[in-house]
Amino acid sequence: MSESALITVLRQALADAPGQAIVVALSGGLDSSVLLHALASIPEARARGLRTVHVDHGLHADSTRWVAHCRALAQSLSVPFASTAVAVTRGSGDGLEAAARGARYAALAQHLGDGELLAVAQHRDDQSETVLLKLMRGAGPEGLGGMRVLRPFAQGQLWRPLLALPRSVLRQYAETHAINWLDDPSNADDTLSRNFLRHRILPRLREHWRECDTALTHSAQWNRSAADFILDHARRALAQLQGLDPATLRWREWLDLPEALRDPVLRLWLRDLRLPEPTHAQAIELQRQLRDGAAQSLPCVRWAGAEMRRYRDLLYAMPPLQIPHEEWQTNWHGERLSLPAGCGDLALLADAAPHAGVADSAASVHVHEVMKNPPLPPLLVRFRRGGESLKPRGNTHTRELRLLFQESGIAPWQRGRIPLVFHEKTLLAVGDLWLSDAGAEFFAAHQRRLIWQLADLA
Repeated sequence: MSESALITVLRQALADAPGQAIVVALSGGLDSSVLLHALASIPEARARGLRTVHVDHGLHADSTRWVAHCRALAQSLSVPFASTAVAVTRGSGDGLEAAARGARYAALAQHLGDGELLAVAQHRDDQSETVLLKLMRGAGPEGLGGMRVLRPFAQGQLWRPLLALPRSVLRQYAETHAINWLDDPSNADDTLSRNFLRHRILPRLREHWRECDTALTHSAQWNRSAADFILDHARRALAQLQGLDPATLRWREWLDLPEALRDPVLRLWLRDLRLPEPTHAQAIELQRQLRDGAAQSLPCVRWAGAEMRRYRDLLYAMPPLQIPHEEWQTNWHGERLSLPAGCGDLALLADAAPHAGVADSAASVHVHEVMKNPPLPPLLVRFRRGGESLKPRGNTHTRELRLLFQESGIAPWQRGRIPLVFHEKTLLAVGDLWLSDAGAEFFAAHQRRLIWQLADLA
């Protein structure tokens, strides 16, 4: 495959890609240097507003020299250049390679405008490594589909125009045009998984199977098509299974899905909620608890950054739940009060006239300034400790809070997060969900309205 073939591939990729500005991620190595040089030689790429960004990870002593090298290359091609330094968090549990990649892409995202393309120089050899890595991690069709040519990223899209080309073509181009590049010393460290495959496994596979990379590419294409087909059906299934609250899912119907759809629906749901996905073992444990749990049990499966809880017919997905200390309490005079453990804010707001019935929800009232009248008699705010009861305004019977919560369908894990407001040991209000007769009279007499603002009660 010749140099002209590389330019031909890039021209076709440009024609197929969305017509926004192109930002080349320039490391200073062979691959990204070739990509920048080749794009700079194509008028259509320059017409889009071609520029380049280098990320300095600071992981080796020569990192400042790498910045200077990349700047010089960009200047020699008359391409606008920017550099940004990042701090790579070590000891995160994901390994240095993954930590550096995460920091790099987070930095690159900051340089990408609305609808722009971040061009990266991954090629067919990289695709082979990716497919094998995913295979070793037990991935399904989505993972074994390898890298996509185009995928959403930050405000724009990540673009890999060289995926169809072997690295040998890029090297030939670099030698023909006398491009100087830098070799990252970490690329020789075969304790890193990708380098181990690159230096010790793939050469032996290619020795035995000469069309190894072609075969892996074809396999990735088959899996990508299958993954896209599954994703389309998963989106349809998810639309039918979600509750009125997007963070809920009808779990029995989810378990009844074909096995090929069950896991993709779960992961799509979590991605839409911006929650981390479980490992394969955690997803299996979730299914086991839902299938085997007694009707009255409240299964909960947790992993870093997320937890799944079941209540009645719904499965709830949420960030790790914070539980306020059961002994927490505070005196209150009606000022805006931030409750502990992310349980929201309480406030007593000006109200020109008394209101009958239950308190208005925060979403349905016009919020006025907090009253600056003389302080109210001292109130006490705390959370549920068990045994509390209340006679809601307009009701003839006193009810245990436990029964009120059950009848209202409030999930058990939220019941201990709802603030209770007392005056002289008399329960006036349960959040702004219920007022007692005494509470309604108290707030009406002081022309105040109780507001409990909570972003999400799910």
